[in-house]
Amino acid sequence: MLDEIASVARLDFSPRHSQPPASRVLLATVTAIVGSLAADAILVAIGEAVFPGTRGYVHFRFADYAKLTVIGVIIACAAWPIVTRVSSAPRWLFFRLAVLVTLVLWLPDLYILYRGEPLDAVAVLMLMHLAIALVTYNLLVHMAPTGPVRPGRQSGTGWKTGRNPEQGSQETRRSPR
Repeated sequence: MLDEIASVARLDFSPRHSQPPASRVLLATVTAIVGSLAADAILVAIGEAVFPGTRGYVHFRFADYAKLTVIGVIIACAAWPIVTRVSSAPRWLFFRLAVLVTLVLWLPDLYILYRGEPLDAVAVLMLMHLAIALVTYNLLVHMAPTGPVRPGRQSGTGWKTGRNPEQGSQETRRSPR
């Protein structure tokens, strides 16, 4: 059963690519924090302009959302090198993890909506979570990509499949004759 889960999740623990340099991950982390905070501030400004009743909403205060944004981005950025180490298809896996985490982070938003918070304010909070995920994912995979295939690496060809999941099937990789 664990083999099946690992196969579906594209975990093989022995990728052929090299790890993203720590300096690139750090740069992507700082950029993701700044970009996410900027996206949050823009969404709050738009939300307050479109929905004037949300002005002064407690969760729209910079100190309130900035702390949680920074923590979340740091966790995501720490996860990227781990994902690149355990999967030969790190972007595939990391994208799905980002979607899953975003959905999980919407649960508290839905809870406060259930508890009576205004729909328009909660919708902005949900957009903020989505924006943070989009900014962080894209900056990490583009600013701190995995490196080229390491010479001499024979493993990392997918979990018991005999192929690299990011390269497609054998049929789609035929060389021209």
